[in-house]
Formats: sequence, C-alpha cells, structure tokens
Amino acid sequence: MSDGSASESVSARALQVLQTVFGYPAFRGQQAEVIELVAGGGDALVLMPTGAGKSLCYQIPSLVREGVGVVISPLIALMQDQVDALAELGVRAAFLNSTQTWDETVDIERRVKRGELDLLYIAPERLVTPRCLELLGQTRLALFAIDEAHCVSQWGHDFRPEYIRLSVLHEQFPQVPRIALTATADHATRREIAMRLQLESARQFVSSFDRPNIRYRIVEKANARKQLLDFIRAEQEGNAGIVYCLSRRKVDETAAFLNESGVRALAYHAGMAAPERAKAQSRFLREDGIVMGATIAFGMGIDKPDVRFVAHLDLPKSLEGYYQETGRAGRDGEPSEAWMAYGLQDVVQQRRMIEESEADANYKRIQGAKLDAMLGLCETANCRRVQMLQYFGEASSPCGNCDNCQVPPVSYEATVDVQKLLSTIYRVDQRFGAGHVLDVLRGHVTEKVKQWRHEQLSTFGVGADRSEAEWRAILRQVVAMGLVAVDYDAFSTLKLTDIAKPVLRGQQPVSLRRYEKPVKQKRVSTKRAKEEVDLGSGQQSMLVLLRQWRTERARALSVPPYVIFHDATLREIVRLQPSSLADLREVAGVGEKKLETYGAEILRLVADAQQMAD
Repeated sequence: MSDGSASESVSARALQVLQTVFGYPAFRGQQAEVIELVAGGGDALVLMPTGAGKSLCYQIPSLVREGVGVVISPLIALMQDQVDALAELGVRAAFLNSTQTWDETVDIERRVKRGELDLLYIAPERLVTPRCLELLGQTRLALFAIDEAHCVSQWGHDFRPEYIRLSVLHEQFPQVPRIALTATADHATRREIAMRLQLESARQFVSSFDRPNIRYRIVEKANARKQLLDFIRAEQEGNAGIVYCLSRRKVDETAAFLNESGVRALAYHAGMAAPERAKAQSRFLREDGIVMGATIAFGMGIDKPDVRFVAHLDLPKSLEGYYQETGRAGRDGEPSEAWMAYGLQDVVQQRRMIEESEADANYKRIQGAKLDAMLGLCETANCRRVQMLQYFGEASSPCGNCDNCQVPPVSYEATVDVQKLLSTIYRVDQRFGAGHVLDVLRGHVTEKVKQWRHEQLSTFGVGADRSEAEWRAILRQVVAMGLVAVDYDAFSTLKLTDIAKPVLRGQQPVSLRRYEKPVKQKRVSTKRAKEEVDLGSGQQSMLVLLRQWRTERARALSVPPYVIFHDATLREIVRLQPSSLADLREVAGVGEKKLETYGAEILRLVADAQQMAD
C-alpha cells in the first residue's frame, strides 16, 4: 500500500469513528490534520481554544491505532466524568489516580495489561512512578496525550512540577507518538513546552485563540459583590456561572452573599476538605443554574458545556490565566459573558505579591511583564479582543462583542490632570497612600491633613473640580502606566518613578480613558434570549420535556446531564423533530451507542410533545 493510500485509510477510519462513535458529521478546523498525523504515528503540539474539540485530537487516534491511548491530565476531579462520558459512547475507558482504592487500582492495571481499554487517564504524579512506568512497559500503547501542557512552563500561571518529569515518555517509549495540548500558551510558553517535553521536532498546530461567542466586559470596581449581584440578576438569572476570587475567604464570603441574595452558590477552593470539595463540584456539574465561587490560585477543571458566565472579582495575574478561566464559559458555543470588576487595589495587590515573593529577580521581571499585559487589557480604550489576541500573536479586527466596541470609551488629553496628581504625591513627600493624597488634591480638610499642615500646600484643592471616583480612575491608570509606584508597606505609599519626570516637566503628554459613571444595564439572560429567538412555544415545550428526561436519566446514572446529551444536541432534535432512528442518526452528537441506548425514548418524547402541541 502506498503512503498516500495509507493516509487515506487512516483518514477514512478517523472520520468513521467521528460519525459512528461521537455522532458528528465532519471535523472542525485543524482536527482532521492533527488526527491524521497522530494516528499515523507522528508527534504534535496542539493549541486550540477551549470548546474547539481538543479531546477528539487524541481520543480518535487512540481508537484508530492499536493499543491503549494514555492521557496525562492534572484534573483528577474530572477524570470520573470524562470516563463516564466515554462509556456513554461505548468507548472502553478508565483512570488511575489517588482517589481509587488499592483493589480498584489493581483491577484497572489488569485490564490495561489484557488490552481491554481504549483510553486510560492518568494523573502526572502517578504516571512517573516506577510501578506505572513498568505497567506501561508491558502494554501495547497507542499514544501519549499530555493535556493542559502549559503546566510544564515554570513561568506559566498553572505550573505543576511533576510535568517536568514527563520527558521520561520520550526517553522510555521513543516509538509511541505523543500529542501535547493546551488552550493557553504564548510564543515563549510554546517553546518551553516543546523543549521540556522533547517535542522540538513535533509539528505545531496553532488554531485561532478567538472565542467569538464570549463577550468581554470590565467594569470600574465600586462595590464588587453588589455589582456582581446586579449583573447576575439583570443578565444571568438562573444560569450557571463561575466567580473567581483571589482568596479562599473571599470565595466563602461571596458564595454566602449570593445565597443570602437568592442566588444558588457554592464555594470551591483548596482550603476545603476533599469530600466537601468533590461534593460541591459534583453539584455544580449535575445541577442547573448554580454559581460556583473559586480561587484563582486553585485551578478548577470544568468540563461543563453550559457555563453562561465567568466573573472575576479580583484581577488575574496574567492574560494566560484570564484567557483560560474565561474560556470555561460557553464551551457549547452559545453566547456567554466574561465579566470583571477591576480597581486600583487590584493593581497594588498584584504588584505587592510579585515583589514579596521569594522568587529570583528574573521570575519577578517575567511576572511583572505578564501583569503589565493584563493591566493593558483592563485599561485599553480599544477592542479588548484585539488586545488579547495580539498578546497571543494573532492579528484581528474589532469584534463588536466587547464593552469597548459596544460603548466606545472616550479618551482625553489628561496631561494637566496627571501633573496635578503627580505634583501632589511629590508635595506630600511621597510618604502617604492614595486616600490622603486624594484628600489633599481635592481640598478635603481631614484630621490627618491638619496634622501634617497639608492644607498649606500649593496643590491643596487643585483637583476639587473632579470627584473622588474620577481621581481614583486617573490614579489607577497612572499606576498601570508605571508613572507612580506603590510602596509595599502597611500604608501602600505612593511614589513617583523616573518616567514620571518628563510628564511633570511637560515634556511628555498623557492620554487617559475618561471616567464614566457605571450605568446599570438590563437585558434578558443570554441563554433564554437565544431560545426565545430560535424556538416557538411548541418547540420550547418539547425542549423542556427533553431536558426533564435528560435530568432523570443523568440522575439514575449518577452523571452530569451533558454526559447524556449536550443542550445543542437537544435543540437540534427539537428543530428536526425526527420520526425515525434514521432521522435521529442525522443529529450532531447522536452516535451509534446513544442511538441504540436512547433512540426509542427520544422518538417517543418527540411524538408526545407533538401530540400535546396539536
């Protein structure tokens, strides 16, 4: 057989698996190229945004090739759901991690040796043990898939030390193809992944980082929890969402506040006992309309496709972290929101964390540059999506689906205002924090102002024409620009930097975003709005009936509802209203195993709904 014929044979088998097992008619984007390469024995480094179908890039080659596909994943809490979802498709899958008993582990190992599995999920710390490596050495291996490959980067937002040791795969199993996958990696991180995993010669596939269904919005932080509640009530009532906070305490307090306000919310962070955390995640995945609070520092792996919003009450440390966390919204491709409340204290807090860390100067420099890029996204007056994609090396045009595109901010020539602020910081001897500086600037006679006789300064009251909120917005922007530094003492003292001197002397103009008082916007939930546009009343009733059936089925099997069918599949059933198994086979997401398991029930439900509508 020629190489061309072999390639065609691999492609044909891969497409057949896609259609019969997973129930999708055709590959998307670069999936077909990646799958053909890996199924043919090649190595690949794949960058695809969340929701673009990365998992198919290793699942299908594992089913096409002989042997078991080994998937290395740090998301232990998700492995059970991933295995359950594959079982629903008729795929023989299992996992090995620290949550299992000894007997369960031994049973899985026996199944691996006997060649009874198509896919095996392993936590990285388990994989590098002598026992596991010995097991793999006795097994026919289809491939190694290294998921969340950015975890190998020591400069990344989610570094896992055990990932460094995964170079052992190439050393001990040089003939087994490897595929490393991530949704977040800039050029430097890509190079580091290739170097540390010995994938320098692997073909790289870089898809667009754009998630056009996500609307990005960053608001001025005033009362962040109240702002969050207003956002949920006005736009996301009854929808599933994730709220990220910097500390465990803030996660707990935010979840309590939302519950008291009538929003069902849970907390999830490393300070909780493992069973309590597992219970919270299980409820979030299996129940509709729950809001999950989580720490930024403790990554929560989420496979839930219908997360309608991701909110940040604290500034992420990097654009990589922000992109990955917001990417957990809208995995099903439906309209979703990335909402963040951002203020001066966020900048101060993140800079302090970098300065006070015990890391070396090079690490601090890199983290400082990552924070600057994050601040650039927050402060830009241009399209946020363009700014973010540019960071990942991708050119784009204004999206029309971020706050800056929909309500363009006004920039103004702010040199005089900035000079007033810088002069006031200088006049108080660079020994005070923001509150006192703004009191002097705005002409407020407080006890501290009188104590230090600062009402006698030439800059006292020169900023009385602007509100405190306006001056805080100006101060936040000049701190983000690096004109003012915040000392990391108990008072967060403001100090001028060297680059402030040309501005003070009038040698360098400064343009800033004009402060706009927050306006409470009201509109219907993105999820409900789409359904009302797409579906008539009879169709909506059928969708409700199908969802109820799906919930009952999922509860009986102890799996999340999306493991049975995604919302998109249910909506397509409603639109097509199939009357036979052949019709139902045409619905995306209905493979042969699901057709056999659920086909008759779905056809009966569709017929019942049609009768009720008549």
